[in-house]
Amino acid sequence: MGLFARYLTLWVLLCILAGIGLGAGLPGVFQTLGRAELAHINLPVAALIWAMILPMLLKIDYSALHEGWHQRRGIGVTLAINWLVKPFSMALLGYVFLRVLFADWLDPGKIDAYIAGLILLAAAPCTAMVFVWSRLVGGHAQFTLTQVALNDIIMIFAFAPIVGLLLGMASIIVPWDTLFLSVLLYIVIPVLLAYIGRRMLLTQGWLDAVLRMMDPVSMGALLLTVVLLFGFQGGQILDQPLVILLLAIPITLQVYFNSMLTYWLNRRLGVVHAVAGPSALIGASNFFELAVAAAIALFGFESGAALATVVGVLVEVPVMLSVVGIVNSTRQWYESGLS
Repeated sequence: MGLFARYLTLWVLLCILAGIGLGAGLPGVFQTLGRAELAHINLPVAALIWAMILPMLLKIDYSALHEGWHQRRGIGVTLAINWLVKPFSMALLGYVFLRVLFADWLDPGKIDAYIAGLILLAAAPCTAMVFVWSRLVGGHAQFTLTQVALNDIIMIFAFAPIVGLLLGMASIIVPWDTLFLSVLLYIVIPVLLAYIGRRMLLTQGWLDAVLRMMDPVSMGALLLTVVLLFGFQGGQILDQPLVILLLAIPITLQVYFNSMLTYWLNRRLGVVHAVAGPSALIGASNFFELAVAAAIALFGFESGAALATVVGVLVEVPVMLSVVGIVNSTRQWYESGLS
């Protein structure tokens, strides 16, 4: 794991502080950036999201999809958790914690927006950091590559319906035109460009060099997005610092629930540990870059939804590293249960 990825939580915390400070000192600049929109899509954020997503998508080899048959049980479990369990478990946890248990500590007018942000966060699995987690648990590299490629294809068709369904079930108004535009802008077009770009770079022998060059760009874009978000949100956060902790609790619980459920199901089905480990991590992962972009497009910079997705960024690394620790420390127990 590189320096930026290893200390992602620290960088995010520093960017939160920077954003709050800059937002208080330069409110006019942030208001100007917030007004730079086209068809409800904020242009500065769109540029930053593309800078985040494209390097990640360039790493994915879609030609690996045919290898999936060899690991079909692990892939089946991961797909079921990613698309049939995780989004709905997050919506349920969001409802229970934010509308019931924590309702007295939250602004009633923002609870729906917070739940919307949690739904967006869990609606699609991660496409980048899972490669790091897979290596840390000694995961089967080909399985991880195939699973991520398959999830990306499914995401093109499933993200908008899942988000629309869960927002509707939570009685949150769904701006369908903006939602579909977000899918086109942040999923379909980047996936197509990355697929074409990868083929061209492989032909020229430049792919590895370009990926090394773009990795810092991707992380820098993520951190700049956090600065922008907290530049807008800073005043509200200073007034209600408890909000971040309260949002982190259901996010953390859904990661542990989905990762352990995936891990257990793989063991029950006799899947080898080298597949079950990355399966558990992919099953619990969140595509937070897409969630941040969609939250801003659908609800705005200053929305509770945008804040909730950024809290997901904040807890991502420490929570997923703890799951890595659980998977590694239980290897002997896992393998003792295989037939």
